[in-house]
Amino acid sequence: MSVTAQTVWDNCLKFIKDNIQPQAYKTWFEPILAVKLTDNALSIQVPSKFFYEWLEEHYVKILKVSLTKELGEKAKLVYIIKMENTYGNKQPFTEKIPSSNRSGLKSQNVDIPLNNKSPELRNPFVIPGIRNVKIESQLNPNYSFENFLEGDSNRLARSAGLAVAAKPGGTSFNPLLIFGGVGLGKTHLAHAIGVDIKDKYPEKTVLYISAEKFTQQYIDSVKKNNRNDFIHFYQIIDVLIIDDVQFLTGKTGTQDVFFHIFNHLHQNGKQVILTSDKAPVDMQDIEQRLLSRFKWGLSAELQHPDFETRVSIVKNKLYRDGVEMPEDIIDYVAKNIKTNVRELEGAIISLIAQSSFNKKEITLDLARTIVEKFVKNTKREVSIDYIQKVVSDYFQMDIDTLQSKTRKRHIVQARQLAMFFAKKLTKASLASIGSQIGKRDHATVLHACKTVDNLSSTDKQFKKYVEDITKKLSV
Repeated sequence: MSVTAQTVWDNCLKFIKDNIQPQAYKTWFEPILAVKLTDNALSIQVPSKFFYEWLEEHYVKILKVSLTKELGEKAKLVYIIKMENTYGNKQPFTEKIPSSNRSGLKSQNVDIPLNNKSPELRNPFVIPGIRNVKIESQLNPNYSFENFLEGDSNRLARSAGLAVAAKPGGTSFNPLLIFGGVGLGKTHLAHAIGVDIKDKYPEKTVLYISAEKFTQQYIDSVKKNNRNDFIHFYQIIDVLIIDDVQFLTGKTGTQDVFFHIFNHLHQNGKQVILTSDKAPVDMQDIEQRLLSRFKWGLSAELQHPDFETRVSIVKNKLYRDGVEMPEDIIDYVAKNIKTNVRELEGAIISLIAQSSFNKKEITLDLARTIVEKFVKNTKREVSIDYIQKVVSDYFQMDIDTLQSKTRKRHIVQARQLAMFFAKKLTKASLASIGSQIGKRDHATVLHACKTVDNLSSTDKQFKKYVEDITKKLSV
């Protein structure tokens, strides 16, 4: 029987398979193709530069042993990296890299014909230039289940989180989407799940990242023509936690790449955890194929905490800080700050600080002063629908007229004001604002905001419109 690249590699794989975990073998060795055998040099094809780096970092010894068994002490290993040119040219191109001298396998000097000038994206979480592929989880250990207090407002989400932490990828809660308003604990719960998984399954790769940072990394990978490495990096994660997934609104390229990453993770039994400030049904400008996948698992809402839960949160915060406070003051704070856990804890911190710095006793009067400032300075969350209603009522027209295609000046100005306030008072993207206010594009919204800014400084009547509507929206 003749010795070919395939027979040599098959023998290597038998040895490797017997000496590593099945999942590691499936992930890192099944995708490799034997390409050619020249004398004692075996060329293998790997999917990406990141893949090559990982093999060199983690499996170089076993590769050396297996290959020298087949080809002798003078064995050489050459990697061929096959990537897709992400700038529209779908022709694959290859890069040949001899195995590093660290492996003990003899290196073969091969020219590197590159269409891709900078394939250096590997682990996006390490400092460039430092050879380190260890993936840090980016989790905050201070966010735990112990200090995420259960109440009627969060029981479903917390219970689902505990179930996922006990068996990541093995429950029907995949993906787990946690949604709710600002300051209700979405990020805290997402971190708590990740921290618990790391404690229970230290061998699993857990990664927390904001959707904004994910998007920026994707943009950078496209600029550097490293899209495949970016995708492959995220496909090796066991538990992926994406915070504020609504940030993907209107970003079609990022949505597309996340769609492929999500599919790979889900199909391979990996866990995906998402947070959002709105339910999937309310997400604008997210592709339907992605929204449908968000609904595959469980969408669990975090609601405003009830009075009893707020009291528990305050008491827990005081206990952790080693501070005592009279029951009537705890009750007062809990009764008057209702909408936001973050503000509730912030008020307690301010109360303790005022008492400590000014050497004042914590009294009901001091609590009233602090709470009044918090409630007064809290901007009420408004929706785009509410903004359209306020603007329409102000100009005595219905919302259909506001959203219509007419170019009548007073209607156009009303529509531009609605877009201006939507950008100012909500977190929605320009594309999302445009689609909700008359199905306009993001450029129209941008133009509207600039127009309102310009008219406010040059037209007294228009300036009054802005001032009047601002008052109505801040009531």
